[in-house]
Amino acid sequence: MSRQKQAQLRKSVASFANSDMKASIMQLINTILPFFLLWFLAYQSLSLSIWLSVALSVIAAGFVIRIFIIFHDCTHGSFFKSSKANRVVGTITGIITLFAFEKWKRSHAIHHATSGNLDKRGTGDVWVMTVEEYVQASVWERLAYRLYRNPIVMFGFGPLYLFLLSNRFNRKGAKRKERLNTYLINVSIMVIYSLLIWVVGWQAFLMIQLPILFVSGALGIWLFYVQHQFEDSYFENEDEWDFVKAAVDGSSYYKLPKVIQWLTGSIGFHHVHHLSPRVPNYHLEKAHESTPPLQQATTITLATSLKSIRFRLYDEATRSFVTFKEVKSLIRKRKLSIQLNPQRPSIPEK
Repeated sequence: MSRQKQAQLRKSVASFANSDMKASIMQLINTILPFFLLWFLAYQSLSLSIWLSVALSVIAAGFVIRIFIIFHDCTHGSFFKSSKANRVVGTITGIITLFAFEKWKRSHAIHHATSGNLDKRGTGDVWVMTVEEYVQASVWERLAYRLYRNPIVMFGFGPLYLFLLSNRFNRKGAKRKERLNTYLINVSIMVIYSLLIWVVGWQAFLMIQLPILFVSGALGIWLFYVQHQFEDSYFENEDEWDFVKAAVDGSSYYKLPKVIQWLTGSIGFHHVHHLSPRVPNYHLEKAHESTPPLQQATTITLATSLKSIRFRLYDEATRSFVTFKEVKSLIRKRKLSIQLNPQRPSIPEK
């Protein structure tokens, strides 16, 4: 795609980067109120059936994902025109979803600015090693990477790591505004959770809240993972990296059933979002449908997306993801790799 066509494409999508106060308020109402109602019903149903309570908690988890999309839009300044409104609503939804607003706003902005850039991995993204890096890595580095990419670890322990550790502590060097926002959200969570435990009891609280957090966390990680980890995703070194190509070719169109699309705030139109992060979630589908070049983005479905679980390493030679099994032969030929590149490349830490 020529520079002129890229500029035209960005201009076309930018026309949808306008928040609608009525649509935003309506989304808050039809998302947050049902979540609180489902939480209450899950509590009331405990006396009738634990399984009914769990089922209601799972549905509530879907609304947590939708609340997170509102939080996500606020970090991009796209949910409201007012930066103050975005910050306030973003902080409130951050309390509900257990995400620190200012901290995640920074790391996610870096993700958008570096997605698909092989030389700038390590902040706000999923850890990806190239085949060459993996072949030349030590046994312990390969073991750590294999554990990280294991579905049980990523989607099972991942939510616990996010909610209890990563989101609760400030990064080294965080500015005062970011630190205070994290403290505010942490204290608010502690107060609200303490009140809920006092009102309903710790057993009831855990039986409702744990399924909500685990399911929403696992599905949220899955959405983030699958929309950049597909067979022919885009990755380039800094000197060849291109923002538009990284957005359109490096982000998938996750074609989901309408109900799931609604619950996930249309984030399946991820290529549109990466091309223009200021487009609010309720305009993403319209932008996709109105812009023919965007309809050529890689499309995945619920069925085809399951293949991405097997994609573990990026092969720069074939420009595609490969499995650990496919790279075994390269491990045996490690000497050849060392001869071709005797100086081992640095591997981004996680």
